[in-house]
Amino acid sequence: MEQLRLQWSDLGYLAPELTLVIAAVILSLLDLLMPKQTNRTILGWLSLVGIVISGLFVIGYLNPAEPKQLLDYSYRIDDFAGIMKLILLTGAGLVTFMSLGTVKEEEVPHVGEFYYLLLPATLGGMIMASSGDLITLYVGLELLSITSYILVAMRKKDLRSNEGSFKYIVLGGISSAIILYGMSFLYGMSGSTSIAEINTALGQNAQAMLPFLYVSFFLLLAGFGFKIAAAPFHMWAPDVYQGAPTPVTAFLAVVSKAAAFAILFRVLYGIFGIGSLMELPFHGDMLLALMVVAAAAMILGNFTALRQNNLKRLLAYSGIANSGYLLVPISTQFSMVHYTNFAEFAFYLIAYLFMNIGIFALLMIIERSTGDESIGGLAGLYYRAPGTAVAAVFLLLSLAGLPLSGGFFGKLFIMLGTLQTQHYWLAAVMIATSVTSFYYYFGFIRQMFMRTDFESRDVIVPVPLGITLWLCAGASLLLGIVPQWVLGWIDRIFALTQDLFFFS
Repeated sequence: MEQLRLQWSDLGYLAPELTLVIAAVILSLLDLLMPKQTNRTILGWLSLVGIVISGLFVIGYLNPAEPKQLLDYSYRIDDFAGIMKLILLTGAGLVTFMSLGTVKEEEVPHVGEFYYLLLPATLGGMIMASSGDLITLYVGLELLSITSYILVAMRKKDLRSNEGSFKYIVLGGISSAIILYGMSFLYGMSGSTSIAEINTALGQNAQAMLPFLYVSFFLLLAGFGFKIAAAPFHMWAPDVYQGAPTPVTAFLAVVSKAAAFAILFRVLYGIFGIGSLMELPFHGDMLLALMVVAAAAMILGNFTALRQNNLKRLLAYSGIANSGYLLVPISTQFSMVHYTNFAEFAFYLIAYLFMNIGIFALLMIIERSTGDESIGGLAGLYYRAPGTAVAAVFLLLSLAGLPLSGGFFGKLFIMLGTLQTQHYWLAAVMIATSVTSFYYYFGFIRQMFMRTDFESRDVIVPVPLGITLWLCAGASLLLGIVPQWVLGWIDRIFALTQDLFFFS
């Protein structure tokens, strides 16, 4: 029987989270004690060390004999959480690394705060990935959200940053309230905040409480739809992406989105996706609603991106479209081709992580060299920095989903799962919108290789940004050449019933 209280021996299972807590506290004190004129890059290196140590602890707890339940099922140590935490830590580590010595004071006025605020934000995502209780879930969600609000608003004297942060805080607060309202219905129907107990209670009385079940699901879908920036809950994303410092935008686009998807998986499968609920029409309606949101995100994101000239806004709409692609395997529940739908989802999320952080590293290079955030800033990049342009091509091929790239196989496996479950219209939307995205992704390449009427401005590539760019490009290419390595690894350690479902 699991202990209701946290034992001293259980602290070892919380080592990844405790590492980030300790690192954040130490770095905040160091920043306070260091003279103002001292370079804060050392704080970035220490932050990176903390992230690496946390990741090593996560790897050490992968593939346990059985999931570890802490605090009466409110916190789980399982392979689902482990894989998602590694993705979150990798994203946070790359954002931290590419920022070392490269962020300008006008971009991030408080560099020390920037480095150590990334740690609690990542911690919030890790708590969300392991949550087995609605209260724990909400604590992690708000830790990530509040820290993200601060990071977005760091450029206090920039009007665009002020506008973006104001929209983010207001809409983020509303979405959190909507999520809480949806949770209150679940608590009212079950008398518990435990995901396992809620599922059991709903399975016994679902027919009598069906109207409230629908209300709760749609409230949670709207709230989580904001967090993952899926249409029609996406309106905050372009302004926030444009107004935030570029490293923060990269963090929101990858780490924050991945954390929201982790808890979406937990809630939809743990509460609504198993037991007698699957026998009711509600289950089919739930999946249909997810498919509609996925299709709307793919269509709106890709077609609106066609009209964008600002690179950050274009990448925001690209991120909205990718939220749609990532929702597809969740909405086609239990699709089986060669891999589980979680493996399909996780593979594309990993590919998405590398290709997006790589593109944001490219954007930081262009901003530092030209001060231009528009697509015109890429003009003639091949003639000024050929290596950088070639690395960018690999990333763009992956974003567009062309062969021999991680993005191609990620979309392919998701589409095959969709066809296996006979949702042909959703697969058609995936294909049509992916083809549409070729236009604006190849617009990058057209600017880099076919434009020569650029101002003769040298492109300076700082070492951290260059390494990040090529690391992400190489990872995207490797995922396209040997995708079975990652898929096989996920398939070996992840078991749907053991690592995602809750049994009290």
